[in-house]
Amino acid sequence: MDCQKVGALIRALRQERGMTQRQTADCLGISNKTVSKWENGLGCPDVSLLRELSDLLEVDLPALLSGELSPGERTGGNMKKANYHVCPVCGGVSLTTGTAEITCCGRRLAPLTPRPAEGTERLEVSPVEDELLLTTRHPMTKEHHIAFVALATAERVELVRQYPEWELQVRLPRRRGVLLWYCTQHGLYRQPI
Repeated sequence: MDCQKVGALIRALRQERGMTQRQTADCLGISNKTVSKWENGLGCPDVSLLRELSDLLEVDLPALLSGELSPGERTGGNMKKANYHVCPVCGGVSLTTGTAEITCCGRRLAPLTPRPAEGTERLEVSPVEDELLLTTRHPMTKEHHIAFVALATAERVELVRQYPEWELQVRLPRRRGVLLWYCTQHGLYRQPI
């Protein structure tokens, strides 16, 4: 741990929140001289304070320990490039448009990499008036089902949650874009429409 870098980050985050060294120290139950020592690179926070300090400064622990905040790559806001995360414990779905670190149920979630749907993996897409009707013969059992279907265009994502033991019949707006869906056993698929 580089105390100079950690101290500089603590100072920057503290100032970003409009806090004084005394206010920071009071929140942590320590002296303001200790905070000053950290910020001048003359020592690093004690392990027992790290979680509370990261919460106070609203920074994740790895970033605090490294003394660096790494900015995400600019995607220009294109929703077709969004990242999908699914928690293996609760099945929660998260969507990010940048390189956010997502955690759920105590686990860090990696963004899913969609693979092209081929043959029987493809969803059946039928135009119905001004909508698209999506159907499939994919199993929809508790152990093996499609958990969500999304239609991503450059400016928006429409995501529809699916549940086991329901027949998949989803209606989405009739737009050009990319269909994405998540199979609980095989992962994320993509299909241009």
